[in-house]
Amino acid sequence: MNDGFDWDAVRESLPLLLEGFKVTLLATVLGTLVAAVLGLAVAVAGRAPSRFVTVPVRVVTEFVRSTPLLVQLVGAAALFNTVEPLYIGITVLGIHYAAYTSEVYRAGIDGVPKGQWEACRALSLPPRRTWQAVILPQAVRNVLPALGNYAISMFKETPFLAVITVQEMVFEARKYGAENFAYTEVFTLAGLIFLVASYPTSLLMRKLEKRLGH
Repeated sequence: MNDGFDWDAVRESLPLLLEGFKVTLLATVLGTLVAAVLGLAVAVAGRAPSRFVTVPVRVVTEFVRSTPLLVQLVGAAALFNTVEPLYIGITVLGIHYAAYTSEVYRAGIDGVPKGQWEACRALSLPPRRTWQAVILPQAVRNVLPALGNYAISMFKETPFLAVITVQEMVFEARKYGAENFAYTEVFTLAGLIFLVASYPTSLLMRKLEKRLGH
């Protein structure tokens, strides 16, 4: 082994990290879809007229926000130990971030002008039509940049999945580092891959936010 930075370890570990990156990307994409759909459902349920709906939704949402993602992952893996760890990871990521995206949706819904609601009532539109055709298209458009930022945050938190043995990129990096005593090289490479993947997306979200703000 060299005393300095081992470039051979970088070249050797790159294919393994890229395989792990595929799992990281899959978990991020599917977790984001779960968070987007479930967060919207929670936001709409939170406006229900019945306290039998709003109170349980609020309690569960606050519980998810108040507990660390790592604890949720370990707890879910212990409870559902016969389920594939990747499925558990995707589900927990989605539920965890749904608790936050629901607030984003709520802000977007609250931002729809009152005149839109009043016009729907004046036209005697049924509630379902009001939500689908008038309210949600405006609300979702306004919160797209925030949802994108949460997707980036989820991407950067996928390394937590390694604790439940999901073979994502950091799992592969730790495994290679332990076998070859090349932690510095392999984790530096993993960090660079995260940077290359997330930074352009962050710039895109800023550009989208400015465009929607005009």
